[in-house]
Amino acid sequence: MPSEATPGGGLAVLVGADLVSVGEVASKLAAHPGLAREVFTEREMRYARARCRGAEHLAARLAAKEAVFKALGTGLAQGVDWRDVEVVKAASGRPRIRLAGAAKSIADRLGVQSMEISLSHSAGLAVAFAAVLCLRKPCPARPAGYAGGPP
Repeated sequence: MPSEATPGGGLAVLVGADLVSVGEVASKLAAHPGLAREVFTEREMRYARARCRGAEHLAARLAAKEAVFKALGTGLAQGVDWRDVEVVKAASGRPRIRLAGAAKSIADRLGVQSMEISLSHSAGLAVAFAAVLCLRKPCPARPAGYAGGPP
């Protein structure tokens, strides 16, 4: 939920969080082979394939996408696509978010200055938290057509 900033402008921090079942994500991806290409970028899939527990890494990336959608207030509405939000690694190894398409346009319109993401996975669950620093008001409320949730 957006923090309150001064009316008509100012600073706001938008946050989003998501928790997913690694097993459920792995089952859906196995049952629908084309689904991975709809949800994840090629870079995200390569990253996961290079890891011992690739399903955990994909589940964490799915949770990150959802957390960013929630922070931006879009879900899969307003023309936003799963692959508009990509988890990449900074040189330090820290996860970062790269926006494209409609998600980038919405972030630009909101005056997003920075975005932080935190990912974790353990015991069959993956979680992500997103914090977005926004310099313009109004910051978004959940739109009427909010379509969140895993694929």
